[in-house]
Amino acid sequence: MTFIALALQMGHELKHTLHDYWSRIRQPHTPFYGETMTQDRFLHILCFLHFADNSQRPDQGEEYNRLWKLRTVFYTLKKAYAKFYYLLENLEMDKGNVKFKARVIFRQYIPQKRKYFCIKIYILCDESGYTYGMRMNLVNDSHSVTDTTATQATARHMTCKVEDLGHTIFMDNLFSPPRLLDDLDRCKINSCGTVRSNRKDVCGLKQIKLKRGYVRLKTRAGLTALVGKYRREVYMLNNMDPPSAEGNFCDNTNHPMKPHSVQWYN
Repeated sequence: MTFIALALQMGHELKHTLHDYWSRIRQPHTPFYGETMTQDRFLHILCFLHFADNSQRPDQGEEYNRLWKLRTVFYTLKKAYAKFYYLLENLEMDKGNVKFKARVIFRQYIPQKRKYFCIKIYILCDESGYTYGMRMNLVNDSHSVTDTTATQATARHMTCKVEDLGHTIFMDNLFSPPRLLDDLDRCKINSCGTVRSNRKDVCGLKQIKLKRGYVRLKTRAGLTALVGKYRREVYMLNNMDPPSAEGNFCDNTNHPMKPHSVQWYN
C-alpha cells in the first residue's frame, strides 16, 4: 500500500527521472519519499510487481484478453473511478499515450509523437480533469463483429454510463463520425467535435471554398455540420444547438469571430 501511495504521489509531482524522487541534491530534494520508503526497496517492488499467475494463462480463444496480466487491477480502478464521483456537465473524450518501452504485444510505435513507444488509452473525463472512464487500446484484440467501426464501438462503450443524463461530450476528429453523434443524440447525450473533411459520410464540406471569417452550415435531423475559415478551414459537427447564422463573422476591424460551437469546443 505504501508503494501504491508513492506511485500515485509521483503523478502529482513530476520529476525528470525516477531516481530524482530520492535525490539528496538540494534543488530536487523531496524528503517525503526517502522518509516513507528507501529507493532500493521501491525499485525492488517495481521490478517484481505482478498481478496474475502465469500458470493460469488463458487460452487464446474467443474470451482471450491481451490485458489478462493487468485486467484485475485495471478493471478495479476503472470501476472505482466511476463509483465514487459524480460527473460535471461538460465531458471530454480523448486518447492518451502512456510511455512504455518494455516488450508487450499491444505497444505502439508512433514516430510523430514525443512518446514514440507507448500504450494508447482512451479516456473519458470531465472539465475538472477527473478520469471517469478509460479503455486500453489492445491493437487488433478479439472483439465481437458488429456493423460499427472500432472507434465508434469504443466511444459507445465509454459513454454507456452517462446515457439519459444530459451531459455534453466534446471530441476531436478521431471520435466524431455522424453515425456516432446520431447514436449519442438518441441516448440524450449532447456532443460537439471536429471532423475530418474527407470522411465518406461527411459529403460536400470539403468542396466549400470560403474567405477568411466566413462560415457555412449544413443541417439534417438535428445534426449541424459547420465549416469556417480562420487561419485554415475548421470542420465541426454538433447536435447540441439549433444551427447559428452563416455568412461573414468578421467584426468592424475585419477580425474573424467564432460561432458558438467553435467557442464551446475551445
